[in-house]
Amino acid sequence: MDPLRRTALVAGGFYVLTFASIPTVALYGPVRDADYIVGTTSETPVVIGGILEVIVALACIGTAVALYPVVKRQGEARALGFVGARGLEAAGIFLGVASLLTVVALRQAEVGAGALVTGQALVAFYDSIFLLSQGFIPAVNALLLGSLLYQSRLVPRVLPVLGLVGAPLLVVSDAGVLFGLLDRLSPVVAIAAIPIAVWEFSLGVYLIVKGFRPSPVTAGMVAASARPVQGATV
Repeated sequence: MDPLRRTALVAGGFYVLTFASIPTVALYGPVRDADYIVGTTSETPVVIGGILEVIVALACIGTAVALYPVVKRQGEARALGFVGARGLEAAGIFLGVASLLTVVALRQAEVGAGALVTGQALVAFYDSIFLLSQGFIPAVNALLLGSLLYQSRLVPRVLPVLGLVGAPLLVVSDAGVLFGLLDRLSPVVAIAAIPIAVWEFSLGVYLIVKGFRPSPVTAGMVAASARPVQGATV
């Protein structure tokens, strides 16, 4: 397997892995109860949800690291921006997970009803950081990476178009949640997130199955991988 195909396979795998957090919508249900800290429901779902989100955060970093050597040839500034934004997204996910695991820790410590307000505040913090790290920043990622892939034609143009169209929709829906016009679990918010979700998932699947298309951007990389190592014996 040549290095370029391997890069596409790794990046695609990481992108598909970022969808591991889908079950957290249900897994985090118990921790949202106002009396969770003094309740008797199982803590396991919240812990599992946290593990899944940590996997997603690491996969986010993986996508950026894997794609940077390729997309920087189209635009290094935007490629660096993508790496930075992807890192911020991962950092936000880590912070959100830490806040919910702190709620679990308070419950295990049997701090009592006096910590109910603290627990609710930590859950509210998770919702706020989620809005930024898994709402706004993915829109930035879509604009940066989408524009790079659209110009380079490394993948079919319909894929980055989904990201470029979905980015403003996601920002508008996040603004609606931020200003209290929309509930974070409303159908409108879910529909607005669909184009970005389809963009990331379809990109991952395409890279796994097909790899990068031939492009002037990757011509130098292909030539370098095909060049025999100097001094090698035949």
